[in-house]
Amino acid sequence: MNRRDLLTLALALPLSHPSFAANDTRPRVIVSTDIGGTDFDDFQSLVHLLVYADMVALEGLIASPWGEGRNRKRHLLSIIDVYEKDYAKLRTWSERYPAPDRLRAIAKQGGSDLAGPQGWGQSTEGSNWIIECARRDDPRPLWVLLWGGFEDLAQALHDDPSIKGKLRVYMIGGPNKKWSVNAYDYITREHPDLWVIENNSTYRGWFSGGDQSGDLGNRSFVDRHVKGVGALGDYFAGIAPQVKMGDTPSLTYLLGPTPERPEAGGWGGQFVRAWDRPRITFTQPPSQADVVETFAVVDLVYRPVGAAPAEPRAMLVVDGQEFTGYQHADGAWHFLFSPKEAKVWSYRIRSNHPGLDGQSGGFTSVMPAPGQPPSTKYPNWWTDDPAPQLSDGPNQGARSISRWRADFLRDFAARLQRTQTAR
Repeated sequence: MNRRDLLTLALALPLSHPSFAANDTRPRVIVSTDIGGTDFDDFQSLVHLLVYADMVALEGLIASPWGEGRNRKRHLLSIIDVYEKDYAKLRTWSERYPAPDRLRAIAKQGGSDLAGPQGWGQSTEGSNWIIECARRDDPRPLWVLLWGGFEDLAQALHDDPSIKGKLRVYMIGGPNKKWSVNAYDYITREHPDLWVIENNSTYRGWFSGGDQSGDLGNRSFVDRHVKGVGALGDYFAGIAPQVKMGDTPSLTYLLGPTPERPEAGGWGGQFVRAWDRPRITFTQPPSQADVVETFAVVDLVYRPVGAAPAEPRAMLVVDGQEFTGYQHADGAWHFLFSPKEAKVWSYRIRSNHPGLDGQSGGFTSVMPAPGQPPSTKYPNWWTDDPAPQLSDGPNQGARSISRWRADFLRDFAARLQRTQTAR
């Protein structure tokens, strides 16, 4: 089949099933985002993604879980409407900018709930889309960028583990890992051979540290280079008057020359082979003298005495936030939590079970120690580099991004100008 025949075939295929073009070396990308949650950075990161959308083969946008029963796909469709206003000018710069209708076709709704104790639940439009894209006859790996919950990825891996070899996962962890701890626990437990970059703190270098002088300050950059620059620029500035974009390093990582080498470094960070993924189980209430690694999975196990109500419920309350506990088949209750920062933690349990209600405890989390040996159990897992020279205050690895601050912000400003002037 000659190239003209290939082009004819590509145009004949439905929008939701793009063909592989032999001359397309761009990374294949699915973004899973908790857009519409309590943080504005996903909206900003999506603006950044859209002005760089000609540089990746964007195959999916998934609205991931955040809170019960919330349909977040509408936020994806809203930002695509904004992109459509700038599309005509962007298209003059590159024919590889995806058409707005193409983006609408690949916008998918992920799960509406966080995973239960298994770490997976019901298939979703988002999880099925990950599987469908991974199964395509395309020699390029499929990059799944996790900006929010991990549930749709966990569900896809559960439903079809055979896709693992095609996946490259860049996970913005930290707070997302805290909420998606059950899904994360499932992935580490059942799929340790998955290729993963687990970025728990390095991402903070995008908005913290580096050159913040003059027009490179988080607020001054938006005032000088974003506000009033096309529909997307105004949208960005209207979301928040300062730079955050904490999910954007996952995209800029792919724009570097060596995405298969996380140790090489670049705008998306520099990483080291992960040590065994820490998981600590307490069968007795811990105290503040008990020390765990920050970002570890902490399993608090309780065996309450006394009669249980007909429908027992229990929540772990930490820092004013609540995390659902689950009773396992042996009668024990488990509460999973992942501390997102180094500090002394305290918790209590709120429950309609009198043997659980009011139980309390605490522990201390400390940042990972440098120089830990790479895990043999997780041969393709990478994480933040704990080396002191790459830390920015408490944020390990952050300087491997913030050192490039002037470069990546000025490049973003230049990209946004494409929305103003046709080439």
